[in-house]
Amino acid sequence: MTAPHIPVLLAPLLRAVAPVTGTWLDGTFGAGGYARGLLEAGADLVIGVDRDPAVVAMADAWRAPYGDRLRLVEGTFSEMDRLAGQMLDGVVLDLGVSSMQLDQADRGFSFMRDGPLDMRMGGDVPSAADLLNTADEGVIADALYHYGEERASRRIAKAIVAARPLTRTAQLAEIVSGCLPRPKPGQSHPATRSFQAIRIWVNDEFGQLVAGLSAAERALKPGGQLAVVSFHSLEDRIVKRFMQARSDQGGGGNRYAPVQDVLQPGFTLPFRRAIGPDPDELSGNPRARSALLRVGIRTEAPAGTVEAKALAMPHLPGKERG
Repeated sequence: MTAPHIPVLLAPLLRAVAPVTGTWLDGTFGAGGYARGLLEAGADLVIGVDRDPAVVAMADAWRAPYGDRLRLVEGTFSEMDRLAGQMLDGVVLDLGVSSMQLDQADRGFSFMRDGPLDMRMGGDVPSAADLLNTADEGVIADALYHYGEERASRRIAKAIVAARPLTRTAQLAEIVSGCLPRPKPGQSHPATRSFQAIRIWVNDEFGQLVAGLSAAERALKPGGQLAVVSFHSLEDRIVKRFMQARSDQGGGGNRYAPVQDVLQPGFTLPFRRAIGPDPDELSGNPRARSALLRVGIRTEAPAGTVEAKALAMPHLPGKERG
């Protein structure tokens, strides 16, 4: 058996949702770290959902000891209520790109490894190269700004259009780096924000997240728990505002959680603040530095709805939102 993948915030997550019982859904299965953690903590069944078809084959190397306690389904977590086929005791979501995907140069996610400019997590969608080689300069700039908070978005978009056609990650990283100052020691790579933005654009990650949070509310039993790990402020803001809008912490309503959305709260929030990594995890895994965990407990109220605009979801100007 290969060495187990230990996901970020696994121990704090298991403590936060203890005791783990019944049927859980891991909506971002990846290398299976959360699923294994849940199974070993006491889950009767874990349904692993992932849009990447490669994960099922990878899981074959270690899944045998769990037998029928682990069920894998190809799909997106935005459809988890349909894919699960049953009500759930818990849902775990680990947002963003996985280290497994970053390590595979041929997937095109990393500016540190040259590969084809792809970035697709799965499904029949345009690749990063498709979008960057065909989209208008203004659309590219908007994607970089709204999905990556890249202040030099206009300059970078202009350079991308001038360099077409783009086919490789190293080519894109060089273009972006040429538009920005040389980083000081300790600063992130100049292409970090742009690669993040393009990956989110390719995979409609924010749209999937909003739909997935609502799907989790529909799928969870009363008392069921939703645990979401995010890695940057844009993701965490959506999760935080969803939980506020659908919980008793919405109070009398505000511009993010209108009154009609909180009359019958779908969740209670057991922790006042997001949970971060402990010092031991930080020392062993620098990737955990920006990770935040939020937990909600499902009430008996009927599942509600929250519009994307109420969650301040970043979007491209002119693109319709729910």
